[in-house]
Amino acid sequence: MRQEGDAQPVRCCVVGGGPAGMMLGFLLARAGVEVAVLEKHADFLRDFRGDTIHPSTLTILQELGLLEQFLTLPHQEARELRVQIGQQILPLADFSHLSAPCRFIALMPQWDFLNFIAQQAARRAVFHLHMRTEATDLLREGDRVTGVRATTPDGPVEMRAELVVAADGRSSVMRRQAGLEVETFGAPMDVLWFRVSRDASDPAGVMGRFDAGVIFVALDRGQYWQCGYVIPKGSADEIRRRGLEAFRDAIARVAPFPRQRADELRDWDQVKLLTVQVDRLRRWYLPGLLCIGDAAHAMSPIGGVGINLAIQDAVAAANALAVPLRDGRVGEDDLRRVQERREFAARATQWVQLQLQNRVISPVLGSTGVPEPPLALKLLARFELLRRIPAHVLGVGVRPEHVTTADVGPR
Repeated sequence: MRQEGDAQPVRCCVVGGGPAGMMLGFLLARAGVEVAVLEKHADFLRDFRGDTIHPSTLTILQELGLLEQFLTLPHQEARELRVQIGQQILPLADFSHLSAPCRFIALMPQWDFLNFIAQQAARRAVFHLHMRTEATDLLREGDRVTGVRATTPDGPVEMRAELVVAADGRSSVMRRQAGLEVETFGAPMDVLWFRVSRDASDPAGVMGRFDAGVIFVALDRGQYWQCGYVIPKGSADEIRRRGLEAFRDAIARVAPFPRQRADELRDWDQVKLLTVQVDRLRRWYLPGLLCIGDAAHAMSPIGGVGINLAIQDAVAAANALAVPLRDGRVGEDDLRRVQERREFAARATQWVQLQLQNRVISPVLGSTGVPEPPLALKLLARFELLRRIPAHVLGVGVRPEHVTTADVGPR
């Protein structure tokens, strides 16, 4: 990239190399659109939380002819989800009856997923991935966004584009610079994430546990457990003040593994805080700018669906915008159609998450006794057929997208 003042135009500049940004960049390049993806980090090896690849995303990979190759990467497969309330273990979702190529959730480090998509995209001459390139501001001409300013190890740069896509996450700099209005819904919890080793004798799969004042999630990652300890919003400092030994004791009371695994946590640096927020933009676009993924609608971690909604956004955006971008004629109507296509899915998913936050998570975190399983969960445990409903909601989602762009990009 050249120094600031030199125009370096592309048809589309995608800000953010997460799931939404990388998938959109790949799909546009596959359709023959000159696209640049800007990622502020030097690589994808950072502490991601969204390591679940749901059946809807696996279906997209099959439509791209990449599924078989993708599944050669190390991963685990969750074919059902269970929840433990006190000492009762109850089935929640059964993916075995989904009408999808893969009837399971693939558990894989997100950096492996991103590296895979980046490798596929790099085969296209019109795809450009710029690492260590942080977009800091929008370029404008009148009321239209015409590109971005960014910082690189070699200095500041400007990149001009027919369209800028903000895929830079829940703390999106681009949406803030654009001044887009955000609706905020709040959340009663944050999550402390950490990992400990896993033994072959440990139980397998994905487990959520609800106990007196505690919610704990454990994801079987083969050689280790990825764990989420759900805490009341804003209480992380108080938990740290009590000390690491007290935190290890709390983990040992609810974890599906022996106490000595919790003792592997020897420093608070091993425990990462995820500050939960749920919000969405009223309007996802301006002339020359579109927001997708968490930049458009930050999701709660409930169900691990955020990464998959972001990828669905990317597919819908590519389907709607590839031809207008290739022809150099993207208008506000094209961008509005993307929001209209994806907004209902975001709203519906957030509505479910907010209901669960307010009616389940908040009461449990505030309780002093073991919660009683709700009627809905008792029915799911009793009737196998009903478990297909949460499996569809989690695995396929609301309004799943399918790839309609043609593979016309140069190889």
